[in-house]
Amino acid sequence: MKALVTGGGGFLGSAVVELLLRRGGSVRNFSRGYYPELEANGVEQFRGDLADREAVGRACANCDIVFHTAAKAGLWGPFPDFYEANVTGTRNVISACRDLGISRLVYTSSPSVVFNGEDMEGADESVPYATHFKSPYPATKAEAEKMVREANGPTLATVALRPHLIWGPRDTHLVPGILERGRAGKIKKLGKEPKSVDFTYITNAAQAHLQAADRLTPDSPIAGRAYFITNGEPVVLWDFINRLLAAADIPPVAATVPPRLAYCAGWLSETVWRTLHLSGEPPMTRFLAEELGTSHWFNIDAARRDLGYRPEVSMEEGLRRLKQWLDGDTPSDTAAPLN
Repeated sequence: MKALVTGGGGFLGSAVVELLLRRGGSVRNFSRGYYPELEANGVEQFRGDLADREAVGRACANCDIVFHTAAKAGLWGPFPDFYEANVTGTRNVISACRDLGISRLVYTSSPSVVFNGEDMEGADESVPYATHFKSPYPATKAEAEKMVREANGPTLATVALRPHLIWGPRDTHLVPGILERGRAGKIKKLGKEPKSVDFTYITNAAQAHLQAADRLTPDSPIAGRAYFITNGEPVVLWDFINRLLAAADIPPVAATVPPRLAYCAGWLSETVWRTLHLSGEPPMTRFLAEELGTSHWFNIDAARRDLGYRPEVSMEEGLRRLKQWLDGDTPSDTAAPLN
């Protein structure tokens, strides 16, 4: 099997690449950047932008399967930037698969495509897409996921995975963001009611992608479907955040603010950033306030049944490996550097 991984130099993409290499497959990466560690391990690299249809086509040529993990993520930014990367880019990947006769496409989506700003406890894949989005990221990911699922057919089998809050060693977004805010004393609990949230350890998220690929054919029950992927171990959000901070020897979060106040602060921050055309992300957004102030954990029975998904690394073991990585050691799992 010759596989293309879009975003193969990213957090999730690099873990998928490593699993593919361990299987002995031929792997190609398509990213805007260049990653020497990938080339050192025999990964063929194509550089370009997802919005460039010709560049995507060149990267897809002669491949048997595409793992489309690349996306523009974030809480804030111009909608056209998210649309170009997440919607136009995904459309280009689908077109290349069709034009080149590639028969399988595994797409990395997000549970945020169904998040409506309220508690979601044990939600499964029957939950409809959200109708209103407070951030361009979930809005564009929802549109892209719909395209992927609708593209499923006799010659191109597609499946969408929705890993929730991926974390672990070599994380470049979630954990570093929490630690940075924790060191600066800029994290406050939202409300006093405990809220439960699902996370997904990086190794488990990557394994789910290969398990989906193994079972993906035009006539398989997973074709054209979406699946929630998590560790299957909901945790109390602020307890877990404090354990992440403790792994980096940062004091726990103690201060509390009402969720409604955080939401209003998010609305005000967005207004200021939009009006003054400020760079970077606001300190709070409405979407972030809702994420931090609600429960959101998901039923993964469908992934267990249809993909054979079994989270191998528990939350407790993941914390141990994260602490090891933060202390400068290399954990012995698929998140370890390839070289």
